[in-house]
Amino acid sequence: MRKKVDFLIIGSGIAGLTYALKVAEFGKVIIISKAIADETSTKYAQGGIAAVMSSPDSYKKHIEDTIDAGAGLCNKEIVEMTINESTERIKELIKWGTDFDKQTDGSYSLSREGGHSENRILHHKDTTGKEIIRALLQAAKEHKNIEILERHFAIDIITQHHLGLRVYSRTKNIQCYGAYILNPDNNEIFSVLSKVTLIATGGAGNVYRTTTNPRVATGDGIAMAYRAKAKVENMEFIQFHPTSLYNPGESPSFLITEALRGHGAILRNKHGEAFMPKYDKRKDLAPRDIVARAIDTEMKINGTNHVFLDSTHLDKEILIKEFPAIFEKCMSIGIDIREDMIPVIPAAHYTCGGIKVDSNSKSTIANLYASGECSSTGLHGANRLASNSLLEAVVFSHNAAIDSVEAVKTITWKDEIPHWNAEGTIMNEEMILITQTQNELRLIMNSYVSIVKSDLRLQRALDRLHLIYHETEELFNISILNKELCELRNSINTAYLIVKQAKSRRSNIGLHYSIDLIGK
Repeated sequence: MRKKVDFLIIGSGIAGLTYALKVAEFGKVIIISKAIADETSTKYAQGGIAAVMSSPDSYKKHIEDTIDAGAGLCNKEIVEMTINESTERIKELIKWGTDFDKQTDGSYSLSREGGHSENRILHHKDTTGKEIIRALLQAAKEHKNIEILERHFAIDIITQHHLGLRVYSRTKNIQCYGAYILNPDNNEIFSVLSKVTLIATGGAGNVYRTTTNPRVATGDGIAMAYRAKAKVENMEFIQFHPTSLYNPGESPSFLITEALRGHGAILRNKHGEAFMPKYDKRKDLAPRDIVARAIDTEMKINGTNHVFLDSTHLDKEILIKEFPAIFEKCMSIGIDIREDMIPVIPAAHYTCGGIKVDSNSKSTIANLYASGECSSTGLHGANRLASNSLLEAVVFSHNAAIDSVEAVKTITWKDEIPHWNAEGTIMNEEMILITQTQNELRLIMNSYVSIVKSDLRLQRALDRLHLIYHETEELFNISILNKELCELRNSINTAYLIVKQAKSRRSNIGLHYSIDLIGK
């Protein structure tokens, strides 16, 4: 089977849906979602979306906060563009039906999170991402030009490589012609030929054992782009959210939004001491890299598996009203946040690097765009400012739509692309070969490539990744493909990029911190 489409979108989160709604007026759109359409990282975003909505806030303040959090590695022009567009992009989300919380006077209720100098976070209780996805997905499903293929998996981006040409990272004018798609229900692999392709697959938290990301976040888009020879950068900057719920055995880890600290909750160690003043003058609202390292240090000093987040001194009625999901989740495991401190631990949360793109979301491969967490735009630098991720997605998908709508006018389909060749492959009955390697990969990354690194740990990780990479490639080449094997392959590729680029970073900055680089 073969499909032809003007716009192919891989991923159904805020980045993919925003783009789809904007380009659907100009051509046929197919969205590939490897789970049900709303099962994305966007759905689990609790805190909200940052934007300048009213004084005393200003674009200048938001720009300065973003660059400060990014440890100066942000692209200033990109930061200015993104923040200056923030108000208009929020208005679009509202137009599409997103219901942000309001004050009694009708103005938007704005919260504050770590690294922000003003209250500028729009939210819907503590389930903001879920509300945004609800609105966008409803609009997308109602559009006659948008087709959503749920429970389908993109295996690889199609380039000249699939026409038998040698393609290297230095090859000029690499072009994307679409993607090969797996339907797991019948093991059929078919091609979608597209004039323009957008990768919007989210992050890679599941290369780690402890993550707030949903199961679908396995680095698929980053790995596909890397194998197609697109430039991938800044993968060493993996953000660990300081406060996930410590609940051993649960995966993914339940996120305790930073907005709770913005509301006044305080981090305490096992002795009940508020320890953040020792590490930063901004205390519990310091940027995430600082807070995560502080928690890691306190756990090591005190020999504990977690610290505590204390909300017991806050107004109990407001606490339940503003954070109902957190209250309900904690109560389900016997923790009453009105009376009990919440045990928390850092967890892999956000991939600040990814597929390198320009201001229009164009990758280094022609006709291939990337938006959202899978991309590296220059906005986040060495550490993402809280709640800038959803904003980045809508801004860059907007720009990608404007650019690609013009691009499709001069692009034609590549009809000579061959069908997927599965000749000689066999059904692999031993899932243990996949699940055991997945567990090994996550243990390697948690043990050696976490919040604090060292040269020795990184080299050990790299040595072990080489082994499981070769084993998995051999299995991939002989097997009738399934989603789990493809995810494992992508996760190993992505983990390799994280380790390799961490080894190349020779100074401590932002989220990259090595004991061998202290003082350098």
